[in-house]
Amino acid sequence: MKRLWIALVLLAAIFTGTLLHIRSLHGFTDTLGGLLEQADELAAAEDWGQARALTVQAKEAWADRDIYLHVLLRHADTDAIYAGFRETLALLDSREYGEYAAANARLITQIELLYEAEQLTLKNIF
Repeated sequence: MKRLWIALVLLAAIFTGTLLHIRSLHGFTDTLGGLLEQADELAAAEDWGQARALTVQAKEAWADRDIYLHVLLRHADTDAIYAGFRETLALLDSREYGEYAAANARLITQIELLYEAEQLTLKNIF
C-alpha cells in the first residue's frame, strides 16, 4: 500500500509540474506574440526604430529563458525560433516591409505553435 501512495504522489507532482509548465508557456508565448504584433504595426507605420526595439525586447525575453526552453521543448523548435528572430531583425534593418511582415508572421506562428504542442489535448497525447 505504501508503494501505491508513493506512486500516486509522484504522479500528482509530475502532473502539477506539467500544468504549471503549460500555464507558464502560455503566458510567455502570448507576451512574445503581443510584442511582435506591436512591432509589425509600428513597421507598417514606418517607425522602424521602435519596431526593432520591441523585436529586440522579445528576443531578449526569449534568451532569458533559453535554458528552460531547451530543456523542456524540442531543440529543433527552439532553434527555429531563434533563427526567426535573427531573420526578422535583419529584415527590420533592411526596411523591407513586405519581407519583414512575412518573416514576423512566420515567427509569431512558430511561437504560438510551441504552446499548442504542449497543451493536454487528445491530439497531443496520442
